[in-house]
Amino acid sequence: MKPIRYSIVPKQPAAHLFEVTVTVTDPDPSGQRFMLPVWIPGSYMVREFARNIVTLRAFNEAGRKVRVEKTDKHTWQAAPVSGALTLRYEVYAWDLSVRAAHLDDTTGFFNGTSVFLAAVGHEDAPCLVDIQKPAGPAYRSWRVATALPEARGTRRYGFGEYSAQNYDELVDHPVTLGEFALTTFKAHGVPHDIVIAGRVVALDMARLAADLKRICEAQIALFEPKSKKAPVERYVFMTQAVSDGYGGLEHRASTALICNRTDLPVEGRPQTTEGYRTYLGLCSHEYFHTWNVKRIKPAAFAPYDLTRENYTSLLWLFEGFTSYYDDLILVRSGLIKPEEYFSLLGKVVGGVLRGSGRLKQTVAESSFDSWIKYYRQDENAPNAVVSYYTKGSLVALAFDLSIRAQTGNRKSLDDVMRLLWQRFGRDFYRGKPVGVTENEVEALFAEATGAELGALFEQAVRSTRDLPLDTLLEPFGISLAPEADRNARPSLGARLRGGADCTLAAVHDGSAAQKAGLSAGDVLVAIDGLRVTGANLDALLSRYLPGAKVEVHAFRRDELRTAQVKLDGPEVSRYTLAVTDKRTAARNWRERWLAG
Repeated sequence: MKPIRYSIVPKQPAAHLFEVTVTVTDPDPSGQRFMLPVWIPGSYMVREFARNIVTLRAFNEAGRKVRVEKTDKHTWQAAPVSGALTLRYEVYAWDLSVRAAHLDDTTGFFNGTSVFLAAVGHEDAPCLVDIQKPAGPAYRSWRVATALPEARGTRRYGFGEYSAQNYDELVDHPVTLGEFALTTFKAHGVPHDIVIAGRVVALDMARLAADLKRICEAQIALFEPKSKKAPVERYVFMTQAVSDGYGGLEHRASTALICNRTDLPVEGRPQTTEGYRTYLGLCSHEYFHTWNVKRIKPAAFAPYDLTRENYTSLLWLFEGFTSYYDDLILVRSGLIKPEEYFSLLGKVVGGVLRGSGRLKQTVAESSFDSWIKYYRQDENAPNAVVSYYTKGSLVALAFDLSIRAQTGNRKSLDDVMRLLWQRFGRDFYRGKPVGVTENEVEALFAEATGAELGALFEQAVRSTRDLPLDTLLEPFGISLAPEADRNARPSLGARLRGGADCTLAAVHDGSAAQKAGLSAGDVLVAIDGLRVTGANLDALLSRYLPGAKVEVHAFRRDELRTAQVKLDGPEVSRYTLAVTDKRTAARNWRERWLAG
């Protein structure tokens, strides 16, 4: 098939406008259709990227205008032409996230799903994209960061032409434009680039490269313990450093990340801050997706249909298991200590058990409904939704511990991931793509480990019962218990919205606040006649004992209400994992688990 040619230029950075062209040499004789995706893989919500297309015109190869009309929310059809057909359009880019596109006079970023129209019927054709520099001396030092292969003599990090084998590959490589810090390291011989855009003072790139190298090599060795062969020829970590932000999105040979600039390591300060540890965990999570979801995929994603929702009940396996391994890899690679890992696990356990949504929705149901529930959470989400990320990570922990216990630590969840990789992921982009179906997962676990896991599948995946983590941790000499509140401070059983006002963001099922008739959105103004704010609520409550009755005044909209509240006991925000058996057998089991 003849290549589809694209060009993209930051036409008006101050107005946040990219100008994009797409040229089809052999358009459909009956009239070529073009489509922009409605969602981006890895973020399971319909986002309607077409709403950001401001103007769109079509031209024949002589430069004359061609009639083009919109046939639905994200599809355009041009009138029949002889010869090549070109669409020229503007895209408004003012979404500072990892999901869409952003442009101003300091930096640019885009995902292909937000800017590149697909020529319908030509999705398998090779693509060439000319990434152009914005005009003017202010942009003289701008560069390009992307994992897309360079074409026609384009120099790496330079403006020019890049290539992709098809549309799916084209839109699976985000692009950063502008000035950025850059370094490269090799993980088992494969170059990995680190790109940091945004202002960061005294950034310790050498430490960041050394730490990410350990993460990447640990993950490569997990999936390919003999060959140590990475699934990519080159990988790019691209991060936008901002004042307040967090997130990541995986791609087949790169990841787009956003973080607080204060989370990045500082030259001359060797300590690992909580923010830096969180950032490393995010990098670990997105890199693990290089195998798990970018190549090992649920059948519903093989291939993606970018015109509508793609339903699967397996996100607990693809996102939840990735969430399990992201921090586990940090301890396996020596970047955090076991006790730090146990603390992170305890926080996840507390977060999952705090929400009553876990008693109403299974992780399989949460996966299937991600399009309408997880990514569209409202004030009732804690009471109705369970996260396939956090509970999914605990499901992975339960399977790992159970497999190890049944097999005397000879097998583990690692063996499951390797079988999935060998059968579904290793050759995904080399032949006909095949994904994992819901019906075969349980048999694959049994084949990989020889363990009897049917009862655990029923409890962990298909029911809303809590996981037996305390029992599963016993052979490893670890206890699991609620972390005691030293202050024994009572609670309302509600979560606050950020800000100076004491505004309830969510009210938990059966809580003191709910029983008293308080609701999300209510603004608390006084407790027993004393003014309450978001900053002093805990201090006021600490004066009472659990079970005490207090009078709460609150505004709902513009109406003042009075509620009599009987305070709940202290909330359990996290659980403690403690080593209680230091004998050799239990110690060996712990070491095998944490070392991999």
